Amino acid sequence: MCCPQGSSLPSEPQFEHTILHPLEFSGTGLHSGVHVAMRLIPAPAGSGIVFRRSDLDNYEIPATGRNVAKVSYATSLMRQGVLISTTEHLLSALIGLGVDNIIVEIDNLEVPILDGSALPYVEAILNSGIKRQRRKREYLKILKDVEVRDGSKFIGVYPGDGYSIHYAIDFPEPIGRDTFIGDLEAGDYANLIAPARTFGFREDEAMLRDMGLIRGVSDSSAIIVTRSTPDKPGSVQNGPLRFSDEFVRHKVLDLIGDLALAGRRIWGRVVAERAGHAMHTALVQRLLQDRSAWVLAHRYDEVAATAEASEPSLSSPLLHASHA
Repeated sequence: MCCPQGSSLPSEPQFEHTILHPLEFSGTGLHSGVHVAMRLIPAPAGSGIVFRRSDLDNYEIPATGRNVAKVSYATSLMRQGVLISTTEHLLSALIGLGVDNIIVEIDNLEVPILDGSALPYVEAILNSGIKRQRRKREYLKILKDVEVRDGSKFIGVYPGDGYSIHYAIDFPEPIGRDTFIGDLEAGDYANLIAPARTFGFREDEAMLRDMGLIRGVSDSSAIIVTRSTPDKPGSVQNGPLRFSDEFVRHKVLDLIGDLALAGRRIWGRVVAERAGHAMHTALVQRLLQDRSAWVLAHRYDEVAATAEASEPSLSSPLLHASHA
């Protein structure tokens, strides 16, 4: 599965973008199980990404690190007690496609899970069209190393050109260990990241339901995996996979969505080892708290001319997987 034929990312990444027309989605919340109707509405330059609860007098919650709430099995935003849950797939699609300004109007507490990936959002946005705005895009240019560690789990962001990502996972078999290496600035998010679906182990279902989670899960909204045992190999129960390394690609999808809460697209290098939503958003908060670690920069003002001359075009397929 991939993006529509002939579709493309914005050809002028130095400018902000919004969508051309409002878009409508409806579905079920992965964890709450509630029915959700959602609209994506074009927004003026400089607005950023703002969630609006249409069922609560249009109360608005900007998608920024200061509004991060519970982050265990999903990334949620909260402002003055008003919640928006499971934002990561939509935010990933917006950042991946270069959509800077948008209003997300939603009539319940959780973004619909749809097929468990960012692909439905990507296809709808690309089919509708993306509009260039007159304001130059500001990037969060990383100036020094910022890291978060938790035992063997780790995530860090470092100075560098582009938006490179190195992500390693290590799950029980049959998923195992895998690594994905790529650069979001290469421009192939729609084909190589967006289709990757969320996943979970069948053996964890009862525990998660007891915790009040995955009330809206189905075989059409997540990859369901059984663990390997000494007597029986594990398997994907509702295959086929869209990629042989779909699991690590989905973690990259989540990472891009979570780091969107920095308020700007990253200009630097991200490395993650067995991280998750909590560590992704902890990195955002640590980064925003350390004002010496970054500067807001216009891409073409700040990147040296020699680097620009060698940087990839938006259509070059530089995102790739590396199996460990």
